[in-house]
Amino acid sequence: MSAMRRKLIQNLANNMCKQVKHFNTVEVECLIRLFNALLGEQRKVGHGLDRLNFRHILHNTFDMTDRVRTELLFRAFDKDNDSYISVKEWVEGLSLFLRGTLEEKIKYCFDVYDLNGDGYISREEMFHMLKDSLIRQPTEEDPDEGVKDLVDIAVKKMDYDHDGKVSFADFKSTVREENLLLEAFGNCLPHLKRIQSFEQQAFQEPQELH
Repeated sequence: MSAMRRKLIQNLANNMCKQVKHFNTVEVECLIRLFNALLGEQRKVGHGLDRLNFRHILHNTFDMTDRVRTELLFRAFDKDNDSYISVKEWVEGLSLFLRGTLEEKIKYCFDVYDLNGDGYISREEMFHMLKDSLIRQPTEEDPDEGVKDLVDIAVKKMDYDHDGKVSFADFKSTVREENLLLEAFGNCLPHLKRIQSFEQQAFQEPQELH
């Protein structure tokens, strides 16, 4: 790496560190270098990580293989909805993804589960996510009925204002009371071992992560 390029990355990391929580300047610099390495030839095009690259990272690094879930995670990272994850979105997303506080994760998971972005998790959205997560093999019984039962249980547990859907306030109150319900509608955060493995590679040998 040339001295000029190294300096550019350092300056970008310094500026970004003022806006991003949970990472220090050295860690942000490592994540920028990793981002560039993951982009490879795409970097010349001027865009960020596309869906395919991001799905590859989630699959191989964080053991997240479900296509619907990875699409939801891509949307959560891609804040400006331009179908690419920029270096800023990459670092900000990982800050929460890897080290977010409970409050930050509550907001993140809610946004992932709010499929149409209307500020609520509806029964239809719950059904869609739970069906996708739970139904893997055909059975003699109607699987949809079992999913509907789970949706009823979820609404009864989370719908504090009894309007038939779960608002952010409902979701936050539920998770604060019972943390295990943070990922009630499907896995959207990495396991601790995967986080540790990623950080060990990213902050020591970023060029070797694939």
